[in-house]
This record gives sequence, structure tokens and C-alpha cells, in this order.
Amino acid sequence: MFEPEDLIARFDGIARGTLLQGYGCSRTQLSDAVAAGRIRRLRPGVFVLPTTDPKVVTAAAHGGALTCADALRARGIWMLADPNGEVHVWLGRSGRRHPHHPCSCVVHYSPGQAPLGLAPVAAALVHAYRCFGQEAFFAAYESAWNRRLISAFDRQRIRRELPKSAEWLLDLVRPDADSGLESLLRLRLHVLGIRLDCQVEIDGVGRVDFVVGGRLILEVDGKENHDGPVNRHRDLVRDAAASRAGYECLRFDFAQVVYDWATVVDAIRAALDRARA
Repeated sequence: MFEPEDLIARFDGIARGTLLQGYGCSRTQLSDAVAAGRIRRLRPGVFVLPTTDPKVVTAAAHGGALTCADALRARGIWMLADPNGEVHVWLGRSGRRHPHHPCSCVVHYSPGQAPLGLAPVAAALVHAYRCFGQEAFFAAYESAWNRRLISAFDRQRIRRELPKSAEWLLDLVRPDADSGLESLLRLRLHVLGIRLDCQVEIDGVGRVDFVVGGRLILEVDGKENHDGPVNRHRDLVRDAAASRAGYECLRFDFAQVVYDWATVVDAIRAALDRARA
């Protein structure tokens, strides 16, 4: 027989009593586990572990699922925006809010029935678009698709729920972006009218992030893949091979793309001018 805390752990640290009873936990077992401090009764019929993510607990106390940036990050999806401590809650189409104190939750209503725990990825992406705008949404969408966390059905749902003004973004998304920085750079250059070839294989160099104008390589160096002396040496070897093959290579990191975009654009345009000379 399963202990209540073991079952709740399998459901991301939160579960309804009716679900637990379906697995053979009696009301007496649940009461005993609460009395022993192994689980906590969040509100009538809802139980959590002492170790459950506090934001998930707050969302459930409110009556819904944790959504938006926190739900995406919890699944390993790249997210540019910072929720600044706010708890974003999905209540489904017409879910009922439960009063709790203190409450500064941001509430989302959209089609579906909100579960406990984390909102599904498709719903969280729709909510992220509403809260954090096009760039954050675009990078998160491509990250989710690259990680195979959204299906064709999910993509259709997202298209239905977003406004018509977002259709151009959805037409631009690709499943092969290796990082959110790549997505962000490609989107911004697209808006500027600069065409990119993505994930290009070059003999003697390997696969590069982007090629512009046939001779300019753009690499976006995310911290997870380019930190440390070994990775730095690998990048230098690749850059030397690219130069030998007649390419110029520009590398940009997170701080440049996110906080110093004007310098990035100036560098790319200057390199394109040199390539045309």
C-alpha cells in the first residue's frame, strides 16, 4: 500500500484527496499523515508536501495551476522574462478563486480546466505572450518545440488562442533553435530585414548557428555550452577553421544580445559591409 507522501511526490508535490483515495489511501491515512507533518492540508481536499515549490502551493491555494514564466522554467524551457516574484495562476476558462492571505497573484483565464501543480506548456506559453510580450514568447516557444514539449495539437491550440497580430511570429518559429539567445537574435534580425541561414553545416568547421550573406558566421554563446577553457579552445579552433575557409565569425553572449543590442547590430552591419566590398 502506498503512503500518502509517496503518492503526492509522484504528482509534483500536490494532489487532491479524491485522487489519493483512488490509489487506496483512506481518509484516516491522510489525517494521520497530516498530524505527523508528513503532508499538509492546503485547503479542503488538497494536500501538499512540506517540500513542494512555494509558488505551486500559492497557485493551488488560489484555486489553480502555476503558469507563465515559472511553469515554463520548471520544465527547462528558456525564458527571457523574470516574473519578479509574482505568482501567475491559471484558473481555466471559469475556475473559482479561493481566498487566501496574502494574495498578490496574477490570474489568467483561458480555455481548459486548470489542474493542480504546473499548467500545461501550451497554456503557459499563451499566458507568457500576454504577460511578457512577443520576444519572450518567441524564445520560449522555440525552446519548448526544440525540447519536444509541445505537439502539433498544442501548436494549433496556441495559434487559436493568440490574437491575429501574433500570426507572423508563429509563422517564423522553428524547432531547431539550440538556445533562447539564438531565437532572440534571429527574431530581432528578421525585424530589421536581415536574412539568416540557420544551423548551417560548413566543411571543416561543423554546424554554426547562422550564416548571413554567404560569408558571415554568427554564433550566440550561451553560458551552458561555451563556459570553461575546453569549450573556449574548441570555439577558437572553429573560428580559425572558418577564417581559413573564407568566413568572418562574430560571437555574441547573453549580455550583448539582451543588454547591448545596438552594438550587436552595428557589428553585424559593419561585417556585412566588409563582405560586400
